[in-house]
Amino acid sequence: MDIIETIKEQIESNTILLYMKGSPNQPQCGFSARTVQALMACGERFAYVDILSNPDIRANLPKYANWPTFPQLWVNGELVGGCDIVTEMFENGELQTLVKEAAAGQQAAQA
Repeated sequence: MDIIETIKEQIESNTILLYMKGSPNQPQCGFSARTVQALMACGERFAYVDILSNPDIRANLPKYANWPTFPQLWVNGELVGGCDIVTEMFENGELQTLVKEAAAGQQAAQA
């Protein structure tokens, strides 16, 4: 499968998806760690892709997303942003609302 198709499929099939360095339990950079902390504090499940163990995704996602850095948070197929944006959204309450609404929508779709 083409790597761009793989990326599209990951984004489309995961309501809340974080492309990060490492895993939520063992982030491999400070930016990924801060982003995971904010996401986990929202209290909803999310998917992640470790770009360190997926070099093709690491190389191609910035071109696909038109966003040069990691981590990258995607919600409902839309790029939310990286660490600074996610942290700021968490601090002003926007992230919690976005994540809870996305999770509720996903549960309703599965019902």
